Amino acid sequence: MNEWQKRRLIEIIIEKSFQYREDPPFVLASGKTSHYYFNCKPTTLDPEGMNLIGEILYSMLANTSVTAAGGLTLGADPMANALSVISYQKGRPIKSFIVRKERKDHGTMSSIEGNVRAGEVVAILDDVITTGGSTIMAIERAKEAGLIVERAIALIDREEGGRENILSHCPRVEAILTRSEIMSVYRGG
Repeated sequence: MNEWQKRRLIEIIIEKSFQYREDPPFVLASGKTSHYYFNCKPTTLDPEGMNLIGEILYSMLANTSVTAAGGLTLGADPMANALSVISYQKGRPIKSFIVRKERKDHGTMSSIEGNVRAGEVVAILDDVITTGGSTIMAIERAKEAGLIVERAIALIDREEGGRENILSHCPRVEAILTRSEIMSVYRGG
């Protein structure tokens, strides 16, 4: 990935998706508290942010056997769609798919939405990894659908053990950015 793209993405995240406060600390989905919080939707749904994410994800996956990427709705959806559009424009389409939080209770009763079939090699995406719970849920649902999960990629790894938890379900876990990288820029590094 290009260093300029990475630096610009950090700037957008700090501007649109990052909050810091001492008191009271934020309560995270995991139940833990933290002085900082990443709400990535303002970045992943921003035209420039979405384009940068799509370009970076494409650079990470262009030379792999991955044919589709997706993850648990809602965090992964804009990332997967950005990748899909950029990859199509670059001549090596990577499809996007959605993993439902709850299995459909009618029709096909599927957990996966999109044009993917059993046996396809996929990447699972997530906007933020803290404990890894939502990424692991997406990996498990993808495997139940017969997809081969080659790797997981997060926009941000909070560096709180989630990556290690995910590795017990998936052979490769990567992050576009880490909390440390973002905090270094936030603090003027």
